[in-house]
Amino acid sequence: MIAYFDLISGISGDMTLGALVDLGVPVDWLKDQLSALPLQGFDIRIKAVEQNGIRAVDLFVDADTTAHSKNYRDIRRLIEESSLSDGVKARSLEAFKKIGVAESKIHGADLETVHFHEVGGIDALVDIVGSFLCVEYLGITSIHSSVVPLGHGWVKCSHGKIPVPVPATLAILKGVPVRDGGVEMEMVTPTGAAIITTLCDSFGPMPEMVVRGIGYGAGKNRTGTGSERGLPNLLRVVLGSAADKVNCPENGQEKTGTISPQRVFVIETSTDDMNPEIMGYLMEKLLEQGALDVCLISVQMKKNRPGTRLEVVCHPEKLDSLIQLILNESSTIGVRYREETRAVLARQEVLVDTSFGRVQAKEIIRPDKSVALMPEFEVCRRLALDRGMPLIKVYTQLLIDMNSS
Repeated sequence: MIAYFDLISGISGDMTLGALVDLGVPVDWLKDQLSALPLQGFDIRIKAVEQNGIRAVDLFVDADTTAHSKNYRDIRRLIEESSLSDGVKARSLEAFKKIGVAESKIHGADLETVHFHEVGGIDALVDIVGSFLCVEYLGITSIHSSVVPLGHGWVKCSHGKIPVPVPATLAILKGVPVRDGGVEMEMVTPTGAAIITTLCDSFGPMPEMVVRGIGYGAGKNRTGTGSERGLPNLLRVVLGSAADKVNCPENGQEKTGTISPQRVFVIETSTDDMNPEIMGYLMEKLLEQGALDVCLISVQMKKNRPGTRLEVVCHPEKLDSLIQLILNESSTIGVRYREETRAVLARQEVLVDTSFGRVQAKEIIRPDKSVALMPEFEVCRRLALDRGMPLIKVYTQLLIDMNSS
């Protein structure tokens, strides 16, 4: 899945969580997952609000106000010792390190012991870790954002009045394209800056995609830009799947039922001197960089040496980059490639309500016009680990839930 963060009025932690919950992440599931930290004395509640005629989720983290703020070392230990997934841990640690580095430079303090003040409490932990949990739940693998809008003016903090954007936010946004948001308020908080810079692959216009869902998260302030009602203080997250050429006629050819012809390239090479673990790593890299399919086939090579044939299928525009990847990451000194035509069924990524909650699936249209729903493997794997169930049972139950109607 692809997500586009449309920063209508900036970004904060609660706006991010609100938008992702609006996309279908259950609040009860989120609270249950956050217990892995563990955190005490907090609750999450949501309220439907309307801003300028747009319905949004206003999310509140009710935390124990008597709890002391934590330093970077405390937060790092809390995350590292938790039972969160490796991906959520890595992103959470990266986000908090960005805030810690910014705060330590601003205050001239040691990174390990710098106190996070406004961003060191339970609410910031819930916002940051919760956002990455939601991204994992929704199966989002690629994230893009609009250029970051920054407000102006002054804001009160534990040190007194400081200018907007606050120093920590500006430090975290180094290297990121920003613009003047034209609003006298804090449009981007340090927490929001840390979340978007940790998640985002690129900043700019919305990428080409097929829209699957839209979520709105509400901020607590009102913008007041001089118009009667001002701008809506909202973060919009657009969820979609890659614009798949399978669903479009190609080269003037018409679809035959739900079967579409598609021009692809097949790349092949064989090796007998590569560590199998490195070949597995290469397979992962090829898929990450756009290969449609990757196969490893056992072969018998010259002098009766056992070897492996690598076969990669890709769109024409990916041919050169994938060939370079193979030549850089493997022991081969050459590859073969050829153009072929494959026949594919129409399919799309969808979100389906099941006994496990809303999960990501692939919808496939058969030649007889029947529709089949197939659960994504990574979704099944995550559910099996989260619930302590055998993977085969999770997969079978999802198949039943998705195709029972």
